[in-house]
Amino acid sequence: MIGVVVSSVQLQSRILVVEDDAATRHGVAAALRARGHAVLEAGSCHEALALFSPPPDAVITDLRLPDGDAVRLLPQLHALDATVPVFIITGFATIDVAVRAVKLGAEDFFTKPVVMTTLIDFVEKAVARRRSTTTGKHVRASVAARESRSEVMRRLDDEVERLRNSDCTVLILGETGTGKSVLARHIHDVGARSNGPFVDVNCAGLRSDFVESELFGHLRGAFTGAHAQKQGLFDAAHDGTLFLDEIGDIDMQVQPKILKVLEEKRFRRMGEVRERNADIRLIAATHHDLLASVERRTFRADLFYRISTVTVRVPSLRERTEDIPGLVAQLLAQEGLPDVSPTREAWEKLASYSWPGNIRELKNVIHRALILRTGTVIAADDVRFDSESRSSLLAAPAESTSSRTLEEVEREHIARALAAENGRVRDAARRLAIPRSTLYQKIKNYGIPLSSRPRSLTDPPEEG
Repeated sequence: MIGVVVSSVQLQSRILVVEDDAATRHGVAAALRARGHAVLEAGSCHEALALFSPPPDAVITDLRLPDGDAVRLLPQLHALDATVPVFIITGFATIDVAVRAVKLGAEDFFTKPVVMTTLIDFVEKAVARRRSTTTGKHVRASVAARESRSEVMRRLDDEVERLRNSDCTVLILGETGTGKSVLARHIHDVGARSNGPFVDVNCAGLRSDFVESELFGHLRGAFTGAHAQKQGLFDAAHDGTLFLDEIGDIDMQVQPKILKVLEEKRFRRMGEVRERNADIRLIAATHHDLLASVERRTFRADLFYRISTVTVRVPSLRERTEDIPGLVAQLLAQEGLPDVSPTREAWEKLASYSWPGNIRELKNVIHRALILRTGTVIAADDVRFDSESRSSLLAAPAESTSSRTLEEVEREHIARALAAENGRVRDAARRLAIPRSTLYQKIKNYGIPLSSRPRSLTDPPEEG
């Protein structure tokens, strides 16, 4: 157990806590928030790297994580920003691990159980030192970073900066794979509710017959199969942000209920009489033209105007090709391979491509290139695009699909979708436009192997 003692000395900052045990993570986060700090929470190396933009003021991480350990995570974080102090906590301390961590740049190394007031004092002093020594450098670095980004991204940065400490509803527009969910998380982190929860919901993945239960929750016995009471996502997001990704795909029958919650700040669980308060901030995103959906009457006009208080558009990657070198460098750093670099011909190939899958496709291309490369060089032949795979599939002659059973065709289609998404079931389900639960069932029925697929350190853990 970690003993929590709160002192009166406070230095507000953003602290990233990385711990796979939820109870321990919440305990550390609560102690930090009691001292006035904003806290980001991650349960794995992958989540930590995803939350590291913009960099926090400090990181507190457990040594052992589900997809790696802090000794491997540390250089990846420092490749993104070497000035951020990283504190490692472990219940499995050995001298050689501690020495190795400190040599790699860890600020300090703590063994469980940790007296929380001591840990926080160390963190606050490290943050103060960093701020005192890097204030001038930070201003210059921020200007340099903005100058190195494309004009469309600098405009987006300015729009988001105006939302700092705001609590308004935001609608994020952009093509699939442009990073709308990353932007939503950033808007939450700089907003007035940054200390509250951030609940991410993919509306396209919600089954229409369960979407109301997922959003609002239900009482036991509210419907057939409701064997226990369930908390809804509006409940989970109380005092924080609810992010409805791909809101354009949400069921028409549920739309008026969402509108009611947003307007009245109240809702009922299924099967419940009393109303509950819903103090949330809503951020929504879609790749659809919602005005066209309103005209087709597949999306309610009143809900559209309610969620579009502020609208921001994430540019496609083909609109910001000058950002590709920086994005590739970040991806390589996240993989722990900052010394790997593409050849001039490979860069030209990356810059001339149209990127229909945007940043998501760029990640696939770089991961594929890292598998195919020789040594520390990515050659032009190692750069293979998703559209090329689709074209070769369409152009494949030989066996006609009419000579195969429907099951055989479907099995191959699912296998190719999984391969295109590097085995990530969640992304493959989106590509196939079917619920993840359905895809898992088909994978099981067809005996499609998942364990043999290549995985990287930054692959997210799959959810059931």
